[in-house]
Amino acid sequence: MYEDMEIKNNYDLTQTIAASLMERFKYPWEVLPEIGSYILELGKKLSADEYDKAGDNVWIAKTAKVAPTASINGPVIIGKEAEIRHCAFIRGNVIVGEGAVVGNSTELKNTILFNKVQVPHYNYVGDSVLGYKSHMGAGSITSNVKSDKTLVTIKYNSDKVETGLKKVGALLGDHVEIGCNTVMNPGTVIGRGAHVYPLSMVRGFVPSNSIYKKQGEIVAMNK
Repeated sequence: MYEDMEIKNNYDLTQTIAASLMERFKYPWEVLPEIGSYILELGKKLSADEYDKAGDNVWIAKTAKVAPTASINGPVIIGKEAEIRHCAFIRGNVIVGEGAVVGNSTELKNTILFNKVQVPHYNYVGDSVLGYKSHMGAGSITSNVKSDKTLVTIKYNSDKVETGLKKVGALLGDHVEIGCNTVMNPGTVIGRGAHVYPLSMVRGFVPSNSIYKKQGEIVAMNK
């Protein structure tokens, strides 16, 4: 049921150090409560030849570039060749994949960025999973808590899928493109290869290989 939202259909698990975590679950939001404990478990096993222990439960690859103005709080793993730019704020329970870019004034918490993800300009990403080579345009953000503070549900066609979680941001599949100044409401799931127009307000499920133009207007991508 809800196969379009399953991890196996949206994520290349060879492109994340969190593969063994994600393999335990069917849907990506199920991973969110386990990110912190997984980092603590994995961090102890990382090679000292490849990673520096840069603070309390903070592991940074020796080949990563981290601006001196960045604020990084553990548990965190920052992968090889990743770039953490000026005034980035990493609040904890975060995995930054190999070659990923975390940009100026971008804030992350309780999030997995697969390899080559780009969140390069003024982004907020909380309680989210971003797949391989996904990209969030400048000013685009994930909203992770409902205004009434009730548990997040995911709208899938006419169904409402219960997550059992109070905080769920966005779950982006591989190669997703998010336009500038877009807001993804709590429990947004965007399938592999989908594109979202700038200035969008996205809610619920967006199918793979589609273009989200506005609420109620989602078209298949021409191949």
